[in-house]
Amino acid sequence: MTARQSRFAWLAAGLVVVGLMSFFVVQALRANMVFFYTPTEVQAGSVEAGQYIRIGGLVSAGSLQRQPDGVTVHFAITDNGVALPVSYRGILPDLFQEGKGAVAQGYWDGKRFTASEVLAKHDENYMPAEAQEALNRHADRGATLVTER
Repeated sequence: MTARQSRFAWLAAGLVVVGLMSFFVVQALRANMVFFYTPTEVQAGSVEAGQYIRIGGLVSAGSLQRQPDGVTVHFAITDNGVALPVSYRGILPDLFQEGKGAVAQGYWDGKRFTASEVLAKHDENYMPAEAQEALNRHADRGATLVTER
């Protein structure tokens, strides 16, 4: 093998290694990515049942129901267009209230969103951009609770 062929072989091997490393990094990032959806997008069928997602909006007034076990709660998240029912088992953040912003992460089963994590809006100025846009789009309409698909 000549020196030129040897350099070409090392270069080709290096490119293959960099390509494989890039492929595995992209696959790992894709597997850990969680997409944000509004209640209207979820109700419209943008999410497949069983997909791990985040939903965000306002906690619907009058929807918070604490169960006797002390850790299970049911509530609805709305974007002022659609209100999705949410179930959560755990301790809610101190700032979690009806009428305030929240983001829930979990699974949509086609009828109810089962949250594994609930985040509360931490100050008056924060709202995810997607949630704020959805609230602005649906500000003139009343929210409707999704019970069946």
